[in-house]
Amino acid sequence: MIQNKQNRLEQIKADIISKNICPNLAKTAKQLVFGDGNPSADIVFIGEAPGKNEDEQGKPFVGAAGKFLNEMLASVGLNRDDVYITNIVKYRPPNNRDPLPEEKQNFLPFLRAQLEVIKPKIVVTLGRHSLECLIPGLQISQVHGHPKRYKGLIILPLFHPAAALYNGGLRQTLMDDFAAIPTILNQIEQEN
Repeated sequence: MIQNKQNRLEQIKADIISKNICPNLAKTAKQLVFGDGNPSADIVFIGEAPGKNEDEQGKPFVGAAGKFLNEMLASVGLNRDDVYITNIVKYRPPNNRDPLPEEKQNFLPFLRAQLEVIKPKIVVTLGRHSLECLIPGLQISQVHGHPKRYKGLIILPLFHPAAALYNGGLRQTLMDDFAAIPTILNQIEQEN
């Protein structure tokens, strides 16, 4: 089962490359940063785009924000092997600029395909870009920490770990919101 899912994820990755998605981004990036973790995970975390460390290592969330994400995972008894981590945009934007709307739109079908394969119980959006892609029109500052049902998914919007690194006041908010993940997961399992 897991191997089958992994093969399907590899096919999605191959499709991004063969269909030449966002060639301008691909040209300036070292490599495609597709996703990492358990293909049968209950929880998928979605960031916005790879940064410098991610581009070099080929894995999402391996820089400072990734270290903070690992800390938060440990705080709820999880590690990276238990979850799946990806970004909307799969190539690093030049100079870590925000992904452009058309870049996010071009990658969205592939992100949706990843979610179809993994079938997580919770999708955790990290930051405003991934929230906006999956549930347009919501403000992260108003909905963070409150799960939403949308198009068959349960989405938990959280601030991006990088935001907490730049704004110390957000760190505790993010930790508190993150701490609710096991409770939300339990509620979903009881409903099913």
